[in-house]
Amino acid sequence: MLQIRIHGRGGQGVVTAAEMLSSAAFEQGQHAQAFPSFGSERTGAPVVAFCRMNDQEIRLREPILAPDVLIVQDPTLLHQVDVFQGLKPDGYVLINTRRSFDELGLAEISQRFRHERLITVPATEIAMRLLGRPLPNAVLLGGFAALSGLITLEAVEHAIRHKFKGKVAQANVEGANEAYAYVQKEMKELAHA
Repeated sequence: MLQIRIHGRGGQGVVTAAEMLSSAAFEQGQHAQAFPSFGSERTGAPVVAFCRMNDQEIRLREPILAPDVLIVQDPTLLHQVDVFQGLKPDGYVLINTRRSFDELGLAEISQRFRHERLITVPATEIAMRLLGRPLPNAVLLGGFAALSGLITLEAVEHAIRHKFKGKVAQANVEGANEAYAYVQKEMKELAHA
C-alpha cells in the first residue's frame, strides 16, 4: 500500500489535491481513499490531507503516520511543523518551491533520505502564471507523477478534468504537464551530479 501525506495551508487546495490523487489512482484501476485532518479550519492554518492507494481494498481509516510520500504545498511549514515525521527511509518528498533542500535549511534531510527522491518544483509560480491564483495542488500532482512514476500523467490529467471544468481544468492540466517536465529535468540533473 502506498501512503501519501500532503501538508499545506487552508485555502491552498490540500484536500482537493488528495481527492484528485485518489481519483488518479482509481483511474489506473487501484483502490484509493482520501481524507483530511483539520486543526483550526481557517484560511492559512496548517492542513494535512491523506491519500492511500493499493491493488486491494483498503480497510485502514486512521491518519498516515509513516508515509511513503510527502507533498509539501507550503514551504513555510518546513520549520513550523515536523512534516518529515515518520517518513519511510526510501520515501519521496516533493516541496513547492524553487529553492533547493540546502537553501531551505534541509541539508540534514538530504543526507538521511535518498537524494534522487527529494525534489522541489515552483508549483505556485506555475499556478500564478497559468491560473492567476496561488493554487499549487494540481501542479504538484504532475510533479509527483514525474518524481515517483507511481501514477501516470494521463491519470493526473483525467483527475483534474473530473474535478474542474473549462479553462480552469485546462490551465491546471497545463500546470501539471509543466511540473512533470520540470521534475523530469531536475531528476536528470541529479542523476548526472
